[in-house]
Amino acid sequence: MQRHIKTQVIGHGTVDGAGVSLVRVLGSETVREFDPILMLDSFDSEDPADYTAGFPLHPHRGIETISYVYRGKMRHKDTLGNEDTVSDGEVQWMNSGSGILHEEQIPAADCLLGVQLWLNLPAAEKMSSPTYQALHAEDIPEVEIEGGRVRVLSGSFGEVTGHVSGHLPFTYLDVHLKDGAALEIPTAPDDSFMAFTLKGDARIDGALVREKTAVKLTDGDSLVLEGVGEGSQVLVMGSRALNEPVAWAGPIVMNSQAELREAFDELDRGEFIKEGLTI
Repeated sequence: MQRHIKTQVIGHGTVDGAGVSLVRVLGSETVREFDPILMLDSFDSEDPADYTAGFPLHPHRGIETISYVYRGKMRHKDTLGNEDTVSDGEVQWMNSGSGILHEEQIPAADCLLGVQLWLNLPAAEKMSSPTYQALHAEDIPEVEIEGGRVRVLSGSFGEVTGHVSGHLPFTYLDVHLKDGAALEIPTAPDDSFMAFTLKGDARIDGALVREKTAVKLTDGDSLVLEGVGEGSQVLVMGSRALNEPVAWAGPIVMNSQAELREAFDELDRGEFIKEGLTI
């Protein structure tokens, strides 16, 4: 059974971090519908003034942050001692787990284009050990298809497998299609799937979907995409819906208000970091 469009969410411009202009697409009001994806921010600018202020040191607990930098660069530094830069088609994948402080700096480039997701952690793994991993160009397989290509950031596409998450199973595909080219993507029927039109419009399930729009899909075992106009870049994401309570305040996501209060109390007491060091 083919998946159909259930909900469309169009992104809106906002400012975050120390003054980064971005398009916020998913947030606290879409948690139930797009479970387990909590937040989706998109970056798309040719003006460094929009983003070079970056994201100074800040905490996270209870989520994975996944930053896909299709164009441009992003520098990461955290309390585990990691310092790393990804660029042009690479990914930063961080499990905040029990608690981490990190910063993200964005150097000037000809173009910044990409997406940051927040992927919720199951209740049993909220306090797991924090980790950081970069997926560099050589770690991301690419599949040529008729009229386009598919970059397998994580999960599988056909016989090709990308990164395998250590927590929730997560399919993350970057699909490029020329005008009129169509692709049917097999999907695990019980997983929660969505698509996001990163660059250009696209047809999803035969319907025209404008750029910077998130689409929640109905259940099914396949998804059909079609390129439009000068070409379409569509991100396809799928995982297991958690169906768990969400308590979210700022950069911390837990399962109850009591857990949230404890997290912020630990920040105040200097006891937030369970593993690592202070930067």
